[in-house]
Amino acid sequence: MLNVRQAFLKTTVTSCGQTVVPAELRRKYRVSAGTALEWIDTGEGIRVVPLPADIIGAMRGLTRSKKLGEKLLRARARDRQRESRR
Repeated sequence: MLNVRQAFLKTTVTSCGQTVVPAELRRKYRVSAGTALEWIDTGEGIRVVPLPADIIGAMRGLTRSKKLGEKLLRARARDRQRESRR
C-alpha cells in the first residue's frame, strides 16, 4: 500500500524545463549531482529512473552469454562516441 506522503511528492518545472528531485527521494534512491536520470514515457505518464554510474558493471552477471556482454560493451562504447560528438 502506498504511503500518502510518498505518493504525492510535487515539484514545479521551470521555464528552462528543469525540476528538483525531492530530498527524500534523492536519499532513498542515492541520486546526487551528476547522476544520470532516464525519463520514460509510459503512455500514461512519465517514469524517472536513476541510472547507475557504471551501467555495464550493474548488468554484469545478468547473462550467461559472453557474447551478449561483449555486444553490450560495444554498444555502450558507440553510445559514448555519439554523446561526445554533441
